[in-house]
Amino acid sequence: MSERALLAAQGYLELGMVEEALAELVAVQTPAISDPDLIELRLHILMQGGRWSDALASAEELLRLNSSALPAYIHGAFALHELGRTAEARDLLLRGPEVFGMDPTYHYNIGCYEAVLGNWESAKRSLEKSFTLDETYRDFAKQDPDLEAIRAEL
Repeated sequence: MSERALLAAQGYLELGMVEEALAELVAVQTPAISDPDLIELRLHILMQGGRWSDALASAEELLRLNSSALPAYIHGAFALHELGRTAEARDLLLRGPEVFGMDPTYHYNIGCYEAVLGNWESAKRSLEKSFTLDETYRDFAKQDPDLEAIRAEL
């Protein structure tokens, strides 16, 4: 893998320069293009650029290579949610590895998806679990538009 291209792509990502970051990844040749770290970087770049279909494809590719890749579940689900496929997003997370049980992001996202789907009691349970694991998620909930319908009960 071209270390220079990888570092440049990461730098462009940090600067919010999505197209430039993706262009750097084009310089990476096979077999490195199938490296899980590179795919995860591409996934982050695509998400920052709001390219949800492409981000979902990268998450699916990452899952094919490593079925326990936590970022693939979290970010793949978020891409599905952004594409209006919230039930599929929730279901993807629910299929994730057991280690998710201690991940506050997992519980927070499940809570958001359940709220959007109108499953408010389930949403509140998941959100409370995320708050227990990491109190900072309570602050996120105060601003999250997905939680508008249940915000007063949190």
